[in-house]
Amino acid sequence: MKDLICDEFQNVVGDLLIRHRSILDVLSKLSEATSRVNRAVSKSVTECGCVSIQAEKLQLPEGIDSFDQLRECLDDHMRGVLCEHCQEVISSELGKMLFYTAALCNTLDLNLYDVFLKEYKKASALGVFNMT
Repeated sequence: MKDLICDEFQNVVGDLLIRHRSILDVLSKLSEATSRVNRAVSKSVTECGCVSIQAEKLQLPEGIDSFDQLRECLDDHMRGVLCEHCQEVISSELGKMLFYTAALCNTLDLNLYDVFLKEYKKASALGVFNMT
């Protein structure tokens, strides 16, 4: 069922994308969409203030002997919770990024679900050794 939703999304994108069909247009729109996600996250910190970023050099304590222990020491540097408005804006910008990712798949004759599934299988099979 999920592959049908993904395939249908990719088909809708293909039907809607008329003006930016060139690979160069698709690549530049995807890059713009990615930048807008970055900007929306930044604005949640600098304009809204619902979240903040507290980043420091990673200090690992001695005696860590498992990935679970390492995972407990790691920090995403985010403090706070996104407000409803910021969630909506970031979600919208991520949606546009997904739209242009699907458009790129269409332009290159790739199936978005297959790309997703291949990455999922690689991440599942390699586990922590897939850290990129």
